[in-house]
Amino acid sequence: MPTYEYECGACGHTFELFQPITAKPIKRCPECGKPRARRLIGTGAGIIFKGSGFYETDYRSENYKKAAKAEAETASGGKADKSGDKASSSGSKVGGSKGKAGENMSAS
Repeated sequence: MPTYEYECGACGHTFELFQPITAKPIKRCPECGKPRARRLIGTGAGIIFKGSGFYETDYRSENYKKAAKAEAETASGGKADKSGDKASSSGSKVGGSKGKAGENMSAS
């Protein structure tokens, strides 16, 4: 059931009333008692999903999904380059230790 906003034309009192959709608008103001109350057209409330199984990202627009995918690919591309750098730098360390071990062994 929605909550409707009302305003009295006589006294200016504004109030909200929780009513079924099928209920007719009230006419009488609860503040002054005059039959000048009218239902206002409001913006409504946002939908809130409660419970498991609903995620914020379930209802994203296609443009958002494309941008997020492109960003993820860019980020993963950057991580791949960094991991490649680690492999080459660790390879030089391993090569350096092999060379030192090889030199020590040949020197003995």
